[in-house]
Amino acid sequence: MFTSYEGHTDNVFAVCWSPDGSRIASAGRDRTVQIWDALTGTCSLIYKQHSSYILSVSWSPDGHHITSGDTNGTVHVWQADTGATIFIYSGHVRFVRSVSWSPDGRYIVSGGDFGDSTMQVWEAFSGNLLYVHKDQTRIFAAPWSPDGSRIASGSFDTTVQVLEALSGNSLFSYHAHHGPVYTVAWSLDSRLLASAGQDTSVHIWSPVTGETNLMYSRHKGPVKSLSWSPDNRYIVSGGDDASIHIWSTVTGELLATYVHTAWVRCVSWSLDGELIASASGKGVYLWKWAEP
Repeated sequence: MFTSYEGHTDNVFAVCWSPDGSRIASAGRDRTVQIWDALTGTCSLIYKQHSSYILSVSWSPDGHHITSGDTNGTVHVWQADTGATIFIYSGHVRFVRSVSWSPDGRYIVSGGDFGDSTMQVWEAFSGNLLYVHKDQTRIFAAPWSPDGSRIASGSFDTTVQVLEALSGNSLFSYHAHHGPVYTVAWSLDSRLLASAGQDTSVHIWSPVTGETNLMYSRHKGPVKSLSWSPDNRYIVSGGDDASIHIWSTVTGELLATYVHTAWVRCVSWSLDGELIASASGKGVYLWKWAEP
């Protein structure tokens, strides 16, 4: 392990890197988002404007703003450097499990879990709603593709749906999982999707044809989070077996395992490929990665 951050007073549910890789935003049950230096662990800002548990956090592509979603159904958009709240979106009824920016920074997609079951796309700084996707039950993940063209939504109903990002038109529905899909991640070239969930397996597949390229099945519990390496050669996955696995997206070979003392709720690979962040219990842990 490279280092750890212990600034939270309760379980951490979400973690993400700043676009320049210098800072990390982490959030969770203590109702705060904390921004801290990835190398020193020094906290520079604590955002305290949420009134309930924070389930999701995402940094804007330009690094100036953060969006965070909570169990009350609100999504906050705020300044990363000052903590000033710019806008609060209240379109969801309850649990906002997922938030993701469009690559151009103009829009946000938010996914509603228990009690909501909608995916909503809206303008980031006005809240102007583009559309609501209602065809799935409990949205756990809704990442925007890096090329900006599509959104993939993973659901309790075992499906992953691929939608045209700005219209909501359905492009493909993936039905190969045998339980709720908790996490979905695009490769950085937008050519492949990785998805995982209750059935403990990670699928890598084409969002165009649905062809499954690879299945990784070495976790011993539900998989809650995935992140691709910047060169798309590896994936880090973590979940209820209290471990993160790093493995080849080409062969499925397991290259490294890091054991935690509690469930892993989120993993995120730095954009330079050198560090991996994992959220488990009240801590965030950083792991150095060097290709074998």
